Amino acid sequence: MKFLKYFLIFIPISILCEFLEVSESLIFLFSALSIIPLAGLMGEATEGVSAYSGPRIGGFLNATFGNATELIISFFALKAGLFDVVKASIAGSVIGNILLVLGASMLLGGFKYKTQKFNIKAIEVSSSMLLFSVIGLSVPALFTHTIDPSLLNTARYEGLSIGVALFMFLIYILGLYFSFYTHKDLYGSEHAEVLTKNGSIKKHILVLVTCTLAIAFESEFLVSSVTPMSKALGLSSFFVGIIVIPIIGNAAEHSTAIIMAMRNKMDIALEIAIGSSLQIVLFVCPILVFMSLMFKPMSIIFNEFELIALIASVLIAVKVSNDGESNWLEGIQLIAVYGIIALCFFIL
Repeated sequence: MKFLKYFLIFIPISILCEFLEVSESLIFLFSALSIIPLAGLMGEATEGVSAYSGPRIGGFLNATFGNATELIISFFALKAGLFDVVKASIAGSVIGNILLVLGASMLLGGFKYKTQKFNIKAIEVSSSMLLFSVIGLSVPALFTHTIDPSLLNTARYEGLSIGVALFMFLIYILGLYFSFYTHKDLYGSEHAEVLTKNGSIKKHILVLVTCTLAIAFESEFLVSSVTPMSKALGLSSFFVGIIVIPIIGNAAEHSTAIIMAMRNKMDIALEIAIGSSLQIVLFVCPILVFMSLMFKPMSIIFNEFELIALIASVLIAVKVSNDGESNWLEGIQLIAVYGIIALCFFIL
């Protein structure tokens, strides 16, 4: 992770490029490279806070701040009216976490250890939550195909997305209550093994605040250059949203999951991959729907291929994790599915 700090040089470079009004593609590239180390610093600061707050709260903070980067980027995309990019980034984060990140963790961890085991009871709970979240996204989309498209923009059906978002947010809150209180015995305390106090909590909080502000600054550059960059390179907005932006926003979190797997701590790797996906769908997505009311209401309706990709990703992730152990071949299978999905969006 230390080498990521050298990428901080791209912050002044991106500002200079914006000031000089150079190529939008270069602005996108440099702002993206700026966000990656900032996200990494946020991850380190979050782990520092977690060492003081305890393992269970630490895991929650890790997932929350791990998704903060993408939430900030999506907010500016909402402000710019790039709803397709926002929804694609939501789908892309889930797909990337449970296929690419989990797959890479199982692959690299499996190269070092023949078979890796994890807490199957906790994963069963997370898997059922993942299935619910996909159903929550699928039902409204299927429903819209049964009515006259001209009615979708009426006040009656515009409230559909808000209603679905409220249900999903409620499930997220109840899920936290389940894991923190009524069934906290299902979840292990492996975080305590890897988190050590390093620096004062005030220092870590200051880093979190500073990085959040810097990411917000760079995100405005990134979002403003998405459309021109996509046209210049011949990329679709779907590919940028579903592949590029999630990788940028979650780069540091992805590397942490892989490192944990290589230390034979698959419980933590799965918690990062699946827990982050759950938070994206059940927390970030509803919050973005609520935020969109400040500009123009965003529909929670995803297109057919996004839904198919989400459903396929969740089903294969549930399948490979339902036996409580993993190996390198399962990792390759997950990565292969991700590659097929990415290829389809690339040629879209």
